[in-house]
Amino acid sequence: MTFDQLGLNEPLLQAITDMGFVTPSEIQEKAIPTLLEEDIDLVALAQTGTGKTAAFGFPLLQKIDASSRTTQGLIIAPTRELCLQITNEMKLYAKHVKGLRVVAVYGGTNIQEQAREVSKGAQIVVATPGRMQDMMRRGMVDITKLSYCVLDEADEMLNMGFYEDITTILADTPEDKLTWLFSATMPREVARIAKEFMVNPLEITVGSKNEGAKNVSHEFYVVHTRDRYQALKRLADANPAIFSVIFCRTKRDTQKVAELLIEDGYNAAALHGDLSQNQRDLVMKSFRGRQIQMLVATDVAARGIDVDDITHVINYQLPDEIETYTHRSGRTGRAGKTGTSMVVVTKSEMRKIKQLEKILGKKFEQKTIPDGKEITQVQLFHLANKIHNTEVNHEIDAYLPAIEEVLEDITKEELIKKVFSVEFTRFFNYYKKAKDLNQNAVAAFKEESGDTTRYFINVGRKDDFDWMKLKDFLKEKTGLGQDGIYRVDCKDSFSFFNTDTEHKEKVIALFEDFSLDGRRVSVEETQGGGGRDRKRGGGGDRRRNDRRGGGDRRSGGFKGGGDRGRRRNDDDKRGGGDRRRNSDDRSSRSSNSEGGRRRNDSDRASYGASEGGERRRRSSSSSEDRRPTRAERGGPRSPRRSNDGGTSNSPFSGKRRRRS
Repeated sequence: MTFDQLGLNEPLLQAITDMGFVTPSEIQEKAIPTLLEEDIDLVALAQTGTGKTAAFGFPLLQKIDASSRTTQGLIIAPTRELCLQITNEMKLYAKHVKGLRVVAVYGGTNIQEQAREVSKGAQIVVATPGRMQDMMRRGMVDITKLSYCVLDEADEMLNMGFYEDITTILADTPEDKLTWLFSATMPREVARIAKEFMVNPLEITVGSKNEGAKNVSHEFYVVHTRDRYQALKRLADANPAIFSVIFCRTKRDTQKVAELLIEDGYNAAALHGDLSQNQRDLVMKSFRGRQIQMLVATDVAARGIDVDDITHVINYQLPDEIETYTHRSGRTGRAGKTGTSMVVVTKSEMRKIKQLEKILGKKFEQKTIPDGKEITQVQLFHLANKIHNTEVNHEIDAYLPAIEEVLEDITKEELIKKVFSVEFTRFFNYYKKAKDLNQNAVAAFKEESGDTTRYFINVGRKDDFDWMKLKDFLKEKTGLGQDGIYRVDCKDSFSFFNTDTEHKEKVIALFEDFSLDGRRVSVEETQGGGGRDRKRGGGGDRRRNDRRGGGDRRSGGFKGGGDRGRRRNDDDKRGGGDRRRNSDDRSSRSSNSEGGRRRNDSDRASYGASEGGERRRRSSSSSEDRRPTRAERGGPRSPRRSNDGGTSNSPFSGKRRRRS
């Protein structure tokens, strides 16, 4: 099907031709004819990047009376960036429609100037909820004659706490207006809006509700909390042509990660609610122009990112809610192209991966953080391909004789070695002492599923063991592989360790009559099965929370998605209109404060509960089976390393990294 078959008029078809559109997307193919032929309310569910703006934009423009200066259409969007993006696209769609004006209304700019633009005769207003409500209170905009109201990214607006704002705005509009609601997911709050303010809405769904984008592959990497940033750098180095968005949960972490990347020589920038509108515009302009290779963003600020050819989305920290991950991964794999969503997790967050797989219906592939050898090889081949594909600038011909004279005593093979040694040496020196960042995810999965057994053994540090020596000793005696023995915790006179439950009888039998240096060694199964040693200390193996990893303070599952009404968007809090009470830096805390709108879905109900249960289990543990303190172990406190290999510089330090 082509756009000519959708029922659009000639001015709109001419604009479509100018923009190079040929075939409508699935959501456009379903929504445009329906909205043109029928005066109905509509709920449309489709993933980010599927062309929802055109799906409601073209029908709205065709139905608007351009000869009237009355405001007839209102489009509400969650953020300034998205508001401006929709406005610019609508202007492109309407460039052949004479007399039609589209005006953007959003926080962070002068409200009087925006009011003047509206008063000149704006048939369509695109607004953020807070600024729109402020202008309504001041009598700067009249929506009493509105014919069409569009709620774009409705799930994200409600997730950001705009429920009351939206209901206030809709209450001031005519009852006979048509409401079109477009969303990527269908949480309960969106259904509630549809029920209260729409009349028998038609529902159009592209794909499945709450489904992730089809063109995106999902990968996860398991690291220690303190190694999260080093893992991020290695993922960037292993993908030299990366053009990515990196998501953090808070503004503070976003700024911190961006600053660290810039210090280490990467082309990076931060995008969050503390930036002024001018700063945000400059960042997005640089990102669209590829001067910025890695954009570190909060979820709220990223709602306006509509950039083609993003290769990777990196979840530096997982979000608290399942819908947020769907929106994140939708930044890549747009317009029929493929993309990759990477997730950096700790062992305690493994349950989140299982929950994501279950809810999204997508398989997450576990991969390992590449080592220095792999990264060096990738970088060398990237350089070789870059040289091979470089077009010769013949202006250099005049300089070639002098260059050849300098290099006349060097053979072809020597020249290749010297050229590539520059890149090789840089990465080789940086990564030659780098440690393995990967954690044993298999053990974490086993523990979460309960398919593991924890044992007590009556040897410890007094028997000249540390955890590594004890693990090697147990591997040798049991014959289990590298990952067969895990969660080894060595105390003064006893220790604990885990194996898969299938090996329990073998392990117990091996140590039934076993002696070490004339001393009988006893191995017993602890109570609790999965590693909570209630038999010898009531809970045991208490793990310390390492809080040095940039805000990773939650180890449980996703939240149930309630309390969205109390959350406020910090991205629109300036400039008179959208003064949000809370910022996205506090949104994860505020979502726990009210339990009135919890989902009943059993899968989501477990998200928040798992976090609280983990903390209660830890707090109930006794001191007998805990890890020794630094004082007990002896030795000085280890310094915190600032980079991967213990040296002071990144392989990109002192050099601006360029994207080929």
